[in-house]
Amino acid sequence: MTVTPSWKLWLLWALLSGVAVCLAQTPDSAIVQFQRIQQQLRDTHSRKDWQANLSYAKSLRALLNGAPGAQLEVARAELQVGETEAGLRDLAVFADMGQSVDPAQVFPDIASLADREALRNLKQQFEANRREISRASTVFALTDPALLAEDIDYDAHSRQFFISSVRLGKIVATDMSGVTRDFAKAPDGWPILALRVDAKRGQVWATEVALQGFTFVPKGDWGRSAVVCFALKDGKVLRRIEGPPGSALGDMLLSSLGEVIVSDGEGGGLYRVPVAGSALERIDAGDFISPQTPALHPDGKRLFVPDYVRGIGVLDPTSRRVEWLAMKGRFALNGIDGLYSTGEILVAVQNGTAPERVMIFRLNHSLSEITSEAVIERASRTLGDPTHGVIVGTAFYYIANSGWDVIDEHGELKPGAHLSPARVMKAAL
Repeated sequence: MTVTPSWKLWLLWALLSGVAVCLAQTPDSAIVQFQRIQQQLRDTHSRKDWQANLSYAKSLRALLNGAPGAQLEVARAELQVGETEAGLRDLAVFADMGQSVDPAQVFPDIASLADREALRNLKQQFEANRREISRASTVFALTDPALLAEDIDYDAHSRQFFISSVRLGKIVATDMSGVTRDFAKAPDGWPILALRVDAKRGQVWATEVALQGFTFVPKGDWGRSAVVCFALKDGKVLRRIEGPPGSALGDMLLSSLGEVIVSDGEGGGLYRVPVAGSALERIDAGDFISPQTPALHPDGKRLFVPDYVRGIGVLDPTSRRVEWLAMKGRFALNGIDGLYSTGEILVAVQNGTAPERVMIFRLNHSLSEITSEAVIERASRTLGDPTHGVIVGTAFYYIANSGWDVIDEHGELKPGAHLSPARVMKAAL
């Protein structure tokens, strides 16, 4: 599957290889199923047993709710076994979801296929899906390119944005003009990922994560993460709650009641910190593989949970039941890093799609399925590797050009690459 060159990708590779250090999983958990099917796909691919490979690819597509990457796996196997019409049809579904790929990467001999018209149409659609779209404007560029900006929230009282830094392990505050000051440092010096401002209670919640394999994180801490509460007035640490061993608590939601919901992109869990609680409480039943930023459902009870590979699930924390928004061969709902809800609209930052993009998905009145989509930004010069955003009034502000695309799996700059300042972009909703 095509996903972004960021820490989300590295966590997924750990899951794919089955070496992720995470909580014990039940035999039927989504992570275990995912790892098992991926191993079966690798084994049958190496043996060139394409008929068996096709069967497992279809199992993967079912598990991932028809995600684009799974469509490619099915198409590849279909073309290998000579089911040309079906393979081209599944490639067309991938294209209809707004995705792009070099067809030769799916099937090296694709130029030899007889259906020239279908191939021509596919190539035209892939090219169209790569064309630049930008309906956003730059609000400001962050002054320090070394930040590796990850998450963003807004405090209406002080009229400041709060932005987390991965490389420097801190939170900065900035006004609308981009004037920046340090707000708080991670208590353990680890990368800070998620953050949310609770202005009502005078708090800023964040997560610090000792990202596995990163050279600027002490090796003895790899695989640890924590939820941290800072005082909004001065950045003083008020509380720190250690996460489960092997977790990567990378994304966060703050409820109107002051409850903190965090997702573990590596262990697959969603956890709640009650208002007066001192420990994490798991609220899911193992349906997620790599959950990202949850968004509160308008009913105030359920959560929209984007899974990086399975799409968007609607979780009832009370029953732990999950219902998935159908992709229907029309919408790519995978690769979502940040997800935000307002009325009948979901706003998504997708750095795990091809190409990366920022999207608006419109729901039906019952909020049970997506009816249409619109691109805010895609394949533009300013987008780079986008991460998270925040809805302020009728506008969406988001981090673009974060810097994740120019660092390697150890957090170091790729050869010949350099960090440039991240941007905060604005789009009307």
